[in-house]
Amino acid sequence: MSADATSPTQQSTPDRGQPMPASSGTGDSSRWPAFAVCAAVAVLTILDLAKVNVTLGPIEHTLGAASSDVQLIVAGYVLAFGILLVPSGRLGDLWNRKRLFLIGLVAFGLASLVCALSVSTEMLIGGRILQGFAAGILMPQVLGLIQQLFTGQERGRAFGIFGAIVGLGTAFGPTIGGLLIGLLGEEAGWRWTFAMNVPLALVVLPFAWRLLPSKQEVAKGQTLDLFGVALLGLAVLTTMLPFVLTSGRDTDDPARWWLLAPALGFFVAFILWERRYLRIGKTPVVDFALFRTPSYRYGVLITTLFFAAMPVGFLLVTLFLQQGLGHTAVLVGAVSVPYALTSAVVAAVSGKWTFQHGATLVAIGVALFAVGYTVVLVVTQLAEPALSPYLVSASLIISGAGAGLVMGANQMRMLLHVPVEQAGIAGSFAQVGQRLGNAMGLAIGSSVFFAGVAALQVTGAVQGTSSPVVQEAYKTSVAGGLLVVICLACLTLVVAVVDLVGHRRRLREQPAGE
Repeated sequence: MSADATSPTQQSTPDRGQPMPASSGTGDSSRWPAFAVCAAVAVLTILDLAKVNVTLGPIEHTLGAASSDVQLIVAGYVLAFGILLVPSGRLGDLWNRKRLFLIGLVAFGLASLVCALSVSTEMLIGGRILQGFAAGILMPQVLGLIQQLFTGQERGRAFGIFGAIVGLGTAFGPTIGGLLIGLLGEEAGWRWTFAMNVPLALVVLPFAWRLLPSKQEVAKGQTLDLFGVALLGLAVLTTMLPFVLTSGRDTDDPARWWLLAPALGFFVAFILWERRYLRIGKTPVVDFALFRTPSYRYGVLITTLFFAAMPVGFLLVTLFLQQGLGHTAVLVGAVSVPYALTSAVVAAVSGKWTFQHGATLVAIGVALFAVGYTVVLVVTQLAEPALSPYLVSASLIISGAGAGLVMGANQMRMLLHVPVEQAGIAGSFAQVGQRLGNAMGLAIGSSVFFAGVAALQVTGAVQGTSSPVVQEAYKTSVAGGLLVVICLACLTLVVAVVDLVGHRRRLREQPAGE
């Protein structure tokens, strides 16, 4: 048996001992086209997390948005996304993933149109919140459908490709935004970063209607716990809000951290309610028995920590190159292209090994990611400003290779022993971890960065944004932020190694012949 092959003895219940068979209601010939539909929609939701970074300046200039408005343009999407993940995942498991997928896709297209046509910052913020709700409906259905469509080695391959898609969406977001602004100008450019979703959604919609499976297995007697959903939604909201509303600027209000007190209360109330709900014979929102499975437990923790490190790395590099060194949005947006391509290729190629070697691939991938950003840190401090974009881009290839290994392998390993009828809720809870990680990583990293450049308001006004004094200050600031990224990656690596060591120990303890 392979060192990373998962044994039945790892599980706490017999029904989770082997990967559950898929019941897709879709023929073998249409599974991969259906997967392509899911992957395309995943790209739409992930792109809108990333591409907005390079549009914030143009939005400030053309709509007259204040810094607090700009925060809400980013935070509104992230918050709404995180709040709806678990309830929509649960509803998809209980009702119909295809129908929710179609509803979410239509809503996403309409919300994107609202953003593109916004005549005020309030309208744009409202559109972003609606976009986030739609994305929160869509993503759990994507994960549940992939789990439903594939089994065994083929599922590993599918999640490998899906990992490539997530990596491409995260890394190409700034590139697309930068290109549109460079080609169309500031106002038309930022508007089309949102408007592009509308024709894409219209193209995907008929394929989703035709190709996605209409039938699915639903465990008998399951109900939707609305009170539990409300408690969890409030817990996620009050946890994420103080993180997504921090900027490290003068407008920062430390009082926001008091929101973590009710967040703790909501989480405790949610756990107590769910246990009571289970004792009286009803189906809870989250089956805490899932966390008895080591691969799922560690997978959720790894994805939370890894997604705390990854997006903030892109943001810091973008801010340093664009604001600190004065490079154009088009050039800065293109910096992440080698990362994206490397991540996609590695994730797709490594997919055939994720089923047997998932834990090892995750640990190696996280290590490579940390090494890559360490090289980026050195480059930002030592390279000439004119060469920095190119050297940073080359350095990110290392991190891209690491991310490619982590994405698919961790996603597949995390859901390997989750019953198909719980695929949506299991995947959506992991997505909540991603959104919490995003919020925390961005809050910590950007706070460190902006604290270092807070004094530049006077210096920059006098000497210009490309002056040596300003550049040196940005170098110091980005160094602090990148150290946060590297520390988060190292913490992720510790968890991945603990998971790998424990996994191999369980394999050694497995009785011979099993």
